[in-house]
Amino acid sequence: MNTPHGTGPLAGIKVVDLSKILAGPYATMSLADMGAEVTKIEHPEGGDPTRSWGPPVKGTDATYYLAINRGKKSVTIDLKSPEGQETVHRMLADADVLVENFRPGSGLQRIFDYKALSERYPHLVILHISAFGDHGPLRDEPGYDMIAQAAGGLMSLTGEPGGPPLKAGFAMGDLGASLFGIIGLLAALLERSRTGKGQYVTTSLYESQLALHVNWATNYFADGVRPGPLGSGHPNLVPYQAYQARDGYFVIAIGNDSLWQKLCAAIDRPDLGADADLATNNGRLANRERLNIELGKALKAKTVAQWCELFSSRGIPASPIRGLDEVYAHPHTAALDMLQTVEHPTIGALKQVAFPVNFAGQRPQVRIAPPELGADNDTVLPTYQPQPASSGH
Repeated sequence: MNTPHGTGPLAGIKVVDLSKILAGPYATMSLADMGAEVTKIEHPEGGDPTRSWGPPVKGTDATYYLAINRGKKSVTIDLKSPEGQETVHRMLADADVLVENFRPGSGLQRIFDYKALSERYPHLVILHISAFGDHGPLRDEPGYDMIAQAAGGLMSLTGEPGGPPLKAGFAMGDLGASLFGIIGLLAALLERSRTGKGQYVTTSLYESQLALHVNWATNYFADGVRPGPLGSGHPNLVPYQAYQARDGYFVIAIGNDSLWQKLCAAIDRPDLGADADLATNNGRLANRERLNIELGKALKAKTVAQWCELFSSRGIPASPIRGLDEVYAHPHTAALDMLQTVEHPTIGALKQVAFPVNFAGQRPQVRIAPPELGADNDTVLPTYQPQPASSGH
């Protein structure tokens, strides 16, 4: 699916992006991938801080910035100046969406107060993403992804038992808030199609972390036991983790008792399959340590590739643990068209990970490279500058 401006499921939707770093820009990039017209507002001096979050750097920008800003226009405006604020207001007059991540209580949040914006532009959907939300004792705390992972519990569950806490490899605080923000924003646009009225949509890194606890939360609510890290293990299923083969690690995911019996047969351990204490998942949970010791002994007999081939042939869920180089080179990644290339004006060919949703069986194409700072000033800003008064004769 080719999605230049004007096509795609969000064709005709205009977005003003006042956000920076990751959560907001990832959300607006996703909107652009779906066909929205996104104008990114950046400070004239340096722009989005992620432009300098390197190395690695390609051209004038860090690759971090290049990962989350494709499909947008970039204009430079000083949001603290009266002239800059008036320009943004002119842009909002014909925009559908405003995305911002101003710190609660900050000067910019007061300048672009959502109540005043909603009264002035009743059609506007405003998405506000913050670290901890606009209420509560942590409201004014500064927040980055790792702060959210720590404060929201994720780091207490990540790592090996008895080891130091670890953050998730992905920026799950920022990305979780971004994805929930997109859901809320799209729901608000749908409601606006019925009522004609926009609204103020908020989420935070902290709230999103709690929403992603899922079964960890209900486990705790049920038994009151504070959970800790299980390495690659699962709190509710055994065996469901990484195991060591002869030449490295791979994962096995046993989700029911029938698969457990298949696994025991595949590794030639009928004794484990016949063990009444291990016949049910409840029993395997109660005997996690003993079971894992026995599996560990058996699985060192073959290589990762040998086990994965054998298990695949018997319908047992298993996978090697691939590095990103292997993921990007894998034919399945290519078959899904998840890696695409866009032409950047100074870098040249720039590889990107595509949008992970298909529409009518087709994936949106990466269509516009991440813009250089102020690249669209000359084409965008004149439209929103005050016009000189015409002189009468």
